[in-house]
Amino acid sequence: MDIIKAFTNEQLKTDAPKFDIGNDVKVYCRIVEGERTRTQIFEGTVIAKNGGGISETFTVRRVAYGVGVEKTFPLHSPNVEKVVVTRVGKVRRAKLYYLRDRVGKASRVKERI
Repeated sequence: MDIIKAFTNEQLKTDAPKFDIGNDVKVYCRIVEGERTRTQIFEGTVIAKNGGGISETFTVRRVAYGVGVEKTFPLHSPNVEKVVVTRVGKVRRAKLYYLRDRVGKASRVKERI
């Protein structure tokens, strides 16, 4: 087991981004198309964080053209270049799945001042 722990600790990011549930974030994700690579930004609200260690993931939700889109990103993946917090949200829950049922202004999260 020490070999597995050593390998996973080697893969962990040392500068993992700090953000919480309810924050609005911009996720800079590396996309590979054939031989070319580009960076794509996915901006939305963090509705969940799962796991720990190398397998930690977070889910970001946004509404694009009237359709809710959710993406789950591995936190320590090399394809996730950086995560920038644009707005700090004030929530009282660990998972914000109830935002899926909300439409318009009701789906907003209050801002922490």
